[in-house]
Amino acid sequence: MAFKIIVCAKQVPDTNVIKINPKTGTLIRDGVPSILNHDDANALEEALKIKDKYPDTYITVVTMGPPQANDLLFECIAMGADEGVLVSDRAVGGSDTWATSNTLEAAIRKIGDFDLIFAGRQAIDGDTAQVGPQIAEKLDLPQVTYVEEFEIADNMKDITVKRQLEDGYELIKLQTPCMLTAIKELNTPRYMSMSGIFADKEMKTWNAKDIEVDLTTVGLEASPTNVFRSFTPAPKGKGVTIEGDTEKEIADNLLINLKGKHVI
Repeated sequence: MAFKIIVCAKQVPDTNVIKINPKTGTLIRDGVPSILNHDDANALEEALKIKDKYPDTYITVVTMGPPQANDLLFECIAMGADEGVLVSDRAVGGSDTWATSNTLEAAIRKIGDFDLIFAGRQAIDGDTAQVGPQIAEKLDLPQVTYVEEFEIADNMKDITVKRQLEDGYELIKLQTPCMLTAIKELNTPRYMSMSGIFADKEMKTWNAKDIEVDLTTVGLEASPTNVFRSFTPAPKGKGVTIEGDTEKEIADNLLINLKGKHVI
């Protein structure tokens, strides 16, 4: 029986070229290319590494977005995924992380049987790191976030991960089924392959009715949070250089400067 992995991915604007309208405080998306979210690419790569070692592995990538998000699924399949599922419906538009996780949970339940779910730690257009854990909670799955190393036993049940912390790491053992969120240190994502680009694999598009999601739990109206305004922080003022011929002279000049500004 195939080992089944679901990868949650998101198409995001390339933040290297995105700008903010100073009058409206909204993102200027016109002319901005969309890309596969970086951490999600690491999540997919780890799933593909499992497939490299265990060829019976079957990988489904699920995403939510407008019709052009099919481009993301095409890229993921060209990298080696077996199937792509796009949830696209105006009813789920404007969803915050809570409403998004409700949509993806419903899509995953429709996909059916799975052994492992991978997701990126967070999306570069939101940086909340909430959707993966919320999906896990709603599916009642054990979860580990910030995964920087991963190992699965030959029995395809026992998993050992290294979880990144601010001041160290944790080694955690758990069993499938479970949810893991990936960070960039986990791996280096591969490129699309020529054979993958021309692969004849299934891509599905589902609407809200197809996944049987409760419409009162998705979309802008159901979202308990929203972005009031986006803005570019004002640049910091020019710093002051404290000069002196010796360390003591520099320290004395700094003291004089601070007293002159009534800091001390």
